[in-house]
Amino acid sequence: MNGIWRVWMILWCISVGGFGLIITLGAIEATSAPTILLLEMLSGGIMVEMTPHLRFALAVMGPVTMGWALTLIGATEATRHLPKPIAAKTWLWITAGVLAWMVIDSILSVVTGFALNLIPNTLYLVAFLVPVIRSGVLKEQ
Repeated sequence: MNGIWRVWMILWCISVGGFGLIITLGAIEATSAPTILLLEMLSGGIMVEMTPHLRFALAVMGPVTMGWALTLIGATEATRHLPKPIAAKTWLWITAGVLAWMVIDSILSVVTGFALNLIPNTLYLVAFLVPVIRSGVLKEQ
């Protein structure tokens, strides 16, 4: 992946990392306002109760999301130096991972009362697929 599509993908990864940062902020009471705002928006306005259990989950999920973003930046850069067939297989697995996140996260968002999370999930998926498809990284030749 090169040119505009590489830049697009790096920006996509940075946006994933930014989301992870917002989630991480919810782990500490003094910094949780952005997280509470986000969760209340995604719940359709239902008041969010920041329990110790939720704060712990955010403390785990946020850094994992930020790490995922950095891993994807690394993969984006590394695949540029791989033979095309290997890079294509790598992008196929990365795409499978993003699709698995989308499906599981979206189903659980609906089940737990945060159906509005399907909107940013869909936008993130489309924003990921555009450079993957347009750049041709899934083609082995």
